[in-house]
This record gives sequence, C-alpha cells and structure tokens, in this order.
Amino acid sequence: MTQVSDERALWLARNALPHELALRRWLAGKRLRGIDLDDIVQETYAILASLEGVENIRNAKAYMFQTAYSVILAQVRRAQIISISTIDDIGQLAEEDGTPSPERVVSDRQELQLLADAIASLPPRSREVFVLRKIHGLQQRDVAQRLGVSEGTVEKQLQRAVKILTSLFGRGGNSPRQASKAQGASRSVRNTDA
Repeated sequence: MTQVSDERALWLARNALPHELALRRWLAGKRLRGIDLDDIVQETYAILASLEGVENIRNAKAYMFQTAYSVILAQVRRAQIISISTIDDIGQLAEEDGTPSPERVVSDRQELQLLADAIASLPPRSREVFVLRKIHGLQQRDVAQRLGVSEGTVEKQLQRAVKILTSLFGRGGNSPRQASKAQGASRSVRNTDA
C-alpha cells in the first residue's frame, strides 16, 4: 500500500471529508442491494488519495460523488448476479448526484442562447428597458432617469418587450410564419393518424 503524502492528506481533509456525510446520505437513499456503503466510501477515498494530482479538480464534492458512482459501477460489473432493481438504482444515481449531465449543460446553454437571441431581436428601446429592468434589476424610475424618458414610457416599453418575448416563446422560438407551418404540419399528421 502506498503512503499518502501530508499534502494529499491535507487536501482530503479540506476538500473531501466535509462532504462525506452528504455522500453517505446520498448513497443510503439509493438503497443499492448487495453493495456495502462503507466499502464505497473507503474505495472513493482510496482513489482520491492515489490520484496523481488534484490541482485541476475545481469541484471536489462533485468529483467525490462521481468517483463513488464509478466505484459502484465497477462493483456491479464485477458482481456475477445483478438485480434488476440495482440497475434501476444506478440509473437514479446518475440522475441525482447534483451534477448536471453533459446533455443538460448543452441544452441549458442552447436555451440561454435562444433567450439572448430573442432579447437581441427586440426593438432597440424595448430591449434597452428590458435589459436595465430585468437583467440589471434597476427600478423603473432609475431606468427612466438613465434613458431620459418618463416612467410611463418605461412601463410601456417593458410591457411591449415582455409581450414580444412571451409571444415568441409561446411559439417555441419560431417566427409567426414558421410556427404556423409547424402547427399545420402537426395537424396534418394528427389527421392522418385518425
């Protein structure tokens, strides 16, 4: 067995140990049959202690949970008999570890880009009011002062921006013409199914 350096032991004490209780609770809540919780935690620590370097680990908790998940998968692969319920529990582990999946990250970024594009497509004054009020969080009177307009104008421009955005996202991000085509296509598919 290799000796753990003082530096690594200190890193584990500062970055992994504070999350052990959360990891144990998370694992206990999964009710993984035939898998010993203490073994998972111990093997997780052993892996973290034996890493070549930890400088690139930005989120120690997420890394620790992902390591424990990998340990569980390795144990399941080594097991000769695997319960169907264990496979279901492993699927839940992947979904509930608190770290978004790569697919979720990409999806969220795409949605954020759609929102940014929609805001950019607003008429200039409406966009300016919307950004100052909803993104920067300024009060209506502060926006009015900054833009040199009345508070009523700010309110009208904000309503206009919200109406445009609501209309746009109500059509799934499509222009009215594209939305009509998409709705017509889905109606014709439904009519042929009947």
